[in-house]
Amino acid sequence: MVPPVLRAATRGSALALRQTAHVGTLLAEASGVPVEQVVVETAGDRRQDVPIWEIGGRGVFVKEVQTAVLEGRADFAVHSAKDLPSSATPGLVIAAVPARADPRDVLVGAGLEALPIGGLVATGSVRRRAQLAWLRPDLTFTGLRGNVGTRLAKAGDFAAIVMAAAALDRLGHAGRAAEVLDCSLMVPQVGQGALAVEAREGDLEVRAVLGAVEHIPSRLAVDAERAYLAEMGGGCDLPVGAHARVGADGSVGMDAVLASLDGRIVLRAGATAAAGDGEALGRGLARRLLDQSGGTWLLEGLRGLA
Repeated sequence: MVPPVLRAATRGSALALRQTAHVGTLLAEASGVPVEQVVVETAGDRRQDVPIWEIGGRGVFVKEVQTAVLEGRADFAVHSAKDLPSSATPGLVIAAVPARADPRDVLVGAGLEALPIGGLVATGSVRRRAQLAWLRPDLTFTGLRGNVGTRLAKAGDFAAIVMAAAALDRLGHAGRAAEVLDCSLMVPQVGQGALAVEAREGDLEVRAVLGAVEHIPSRLAVDAERAYLAEMGGGCDLPVGAHARVGADGSVGMDAVLASLDGRIVLRAGATAAAGDGEALGRGLARRLLDQSGGTWLLEGLRGLA
């Protein structure tokens, strides 16, 4: 039986609350069921002085939120899809992926060509750092953590900072972007710009309600990208990225990247698959990079540094 009010577990950041409110609005419009938020603090929120990859990589922003659902303190959870581990959490399923927002990265402070020689760029993402170092080997880098407001407040301390376009858009800061980096230039993080609505596997009635906000092209793209990441066996502790696009006929095109931490080696691959073959496409691109382009050797070196 669906409760009269659905409880949504969420992080307490302004962005997470905005994303959860957005899903609540979609659900109210689609099914008439109201949503209340259950705010949960995560390890990633508590330890903002440590790089994400040093405290567990993917999962540091979701584990406690997932626990709230598994323990029955919430009926579902709303995550940034890029924060979810590539393997499913036992007892939970992704019940819906709403329409995806902009998946691209942005530079705040200065555009890529306007950055000074040796300019200091702040980012907490090894994926962003590696691809920027490939594009501009002269740049220098430093870490950056904190919520969107904190990072924007620090932007003046650096030549530029790198952020997700969707995060700025959702919080009304799109005007702060000096340059939006095309996905062909900077391959996004898996799931970037998308939301994942997670529910208990056996809670079929709630899953049916949540399914009303599913956007099929976005779901197909996210599933294909997550298949790539799962085959790579990594998360945000590795410089990997993928971007899938779904055509009107259901076909899926994807670009994928795997890089060294310093950006001196950047392996890329792209392909298109017929409708229904998106996840196989993701796995296939990962195998191509790993088996045919030296990716296995590169990953072994990266993990040896961990």
